[in-house]
Amino acid sequence: MPEARPFDAITQPKLHAPREPFDSAMMEMTDGHQLYVEQNGCVKGKPVILLHGGPGGGCTPAMRRYFDPDIYRAILFDQRGCGKSTPFASVINNTTWDLVADIERIRLRLGIDKWIVFGGSWGATLALLYAQAHPERVEALVLRGVFTMTKPELDWFYNGGAGQFWPEAWAEFSSLIPIAEQQDMIKAYRHRIFGSDDKIAGTYAQAWTRWENTLAVIHSNGRGGAPGPRYAKAFARIENHYFSNGGFVSEGQIMRDMSRIRDIRGYIVQGRYDMICPPHTAYRLHKAWPKSDLRIVTTAGHAMSEPGIARELLSIMDEIAKT
Repeated sequence: MPEARPFDAITQPKLHAPREPFDSAMMEMTDGHQLYVEQNGCVKGKPVILLHGGPGGGCTPAMRRYFDPDIYRAILFDQRGCGKSTPFASVINNTTWDLVADIERIRLRLGIDKWIVFGGSWGATLALLYAQAHPERVEALVLRGVFTMTKPELDWFYNGGAGQFWPEAWAEFSSLIPIAEQQDMIKAYRHRIFGSDDKIAGTYAQAWTRWENTLAVIHSNGRGGAPGPRYAKAFARIENHYFSNGGFVSEGQIMRDMSRIRDIRGYIVQGRYDMICPPHTAYRLHKAWPKSDLRIVTTAGHAMSEPGIARELLSIMDEIAKT
């Protein structure tokens, strides 16, 4: 059985001191895409690649702080269309399988044989799919806020499930859509986000992004902040594009293919009160994965910055460092 960790929801653990990357570059991929890739920590350290969420979220300097710079060679990159990668906010030639291929290109260009793959939310989805495609290249998986890209998971968040816990935020999100279209919020938002009127597209992109931001942390005030227009444009366009296409995977594919990674060590960190990716998905994944270690944090939501989740992630990376 998974162990529930009753960590203090207020006290933030001490993350590793930030350092500037020892290397950063724009890497040429296929179809005109260039990805921003940076390396942090120790040049000869244990390699780990971080896969950010969204899709479309991009990396931030704070993400470097989960890896001891004296031990790890941490690779961070902005996935297609977001962050510093170009073309910005593009969904052309931007699919899950393009990203899986990009990760493998990065590994080859950096001369890495095997690495730890660290990802949360959509990053956990991508980590699982990459590992299932290239199991021989993965030393361990460290996942947070598990999402397996199924219709029930999307329905939970975009068709009213999570809205039962956050009725005021759901009302704000859904009220922008006519009642006749509310049975498919992903489709309804897609028409507006990808519409020809930039002002309308921006309004809906910010509303899409704000809905997710509002539910990301357990101590949310229900308002979610005002996402910057540039960030919201990439986040909403790319995320909606992926979700409109079922993540470019067949329904239930990740769970069906778990036998491909049965011999890989796995660590799953899950907030008990994760409103974006509820714990039952992490539990199902754990039960299908004999070499996984599920750690449910009692007082935590979805974000990797949640104190209890951050503490578990740091603890896991310290454990791996000793192996």
